[in-house]
Amino acid sequence: MPRIPSVRRAQALRADPHKLYQDAVQCPQAEIDFVERTFKKLRRRQAMTLREDFCGTALNCCEWVRRGSRRTAFGVDRDGDVLAWGRRHNVNRLPPAARRRLRLVEADVLASGVRRVDVVLALNFSYWVFKRRDQLRGYFKSARAGLVRDGILVMDAYGGYDALRVLRERTPRKNYTYVWHQAAYNPVTGEMTCHIDFVFPDGSRLPRAYTYHWRLWTLPELRELLAEAGFRRSTVYWQQWDEKTQKPADEFLPTENGEADACWLAYVVAEK
Repeated sequence: MPRIPSVRRAQALRADPHKLYQDAVQCPQAEIDFVERTFKKLRRRQAMTLREDFCGTALNCCEWVRRGSRRTAFGVDRDGDVLAWGRRHNVNRLPPAARRRLRLVEADVLASGVRRVDVVLALNFSYWVFKRRDQLRGYFKSARAGLVRDGILVMDAYGGYDALRVLRERTPRKNYTYVWHQAAYNPVTGEMTCHIDFVFPDGSRLPRAYTYHWRLWTLPELRELLAEAGFRRSTVYWQQWDEKTQKPADEFLPTENGEADACWLAYVVAEK
């Protein structure tokens, strides 16, 4: 018989989903490294202001202001509870001077009221909540309007033939197993439902800790909509492969020719 953990000892009952998500999914150091390098290469100057849309716990905002005394960041999200968690666990751990340069805004990303910035971030495929072309085009127009004259929009995207099917992908970590569950995909509309589960060594689990109802947008669709929204150029930065480790590398290079992989990851950078 399967081992059933006691309620008192169940690791899932003591787990914090936001901490698990940050550990399993996010890597703010690598994300901000990419933003810094890309902006400087494109604009020949350092980016100073950043807006993180769909920011959740604002981990990237915190990393941004931590790296420079002149940097400011705005985190925008509609979920006040998640913003409050991020303020307690992430923002409040910053030095006081850095905290003063970070503002969390509970608002719709389409009407945040934030002043213009050098960089707008939309990561973890969050913008896929816009399922129709007019909706996504509207978001891109809003993001463009929120940029300074030479600002950029940075997004991530994934795809490949594994992205078009139902599957569970398990990734063991030190104290838990991260499970990415593509529960449903409709090839007629492109809409999909995905879950994140966490499974613990004692046998307990957090099923559907996070659930997403998205449209799986392709790179050509994204670039066409960015152009329609007024961006003068968009570039795909393709994740490279490490031949030594036989794993994806942390390097992303600009390209017009991607590999027909089972699963790929890329950034899309749009220039105002």
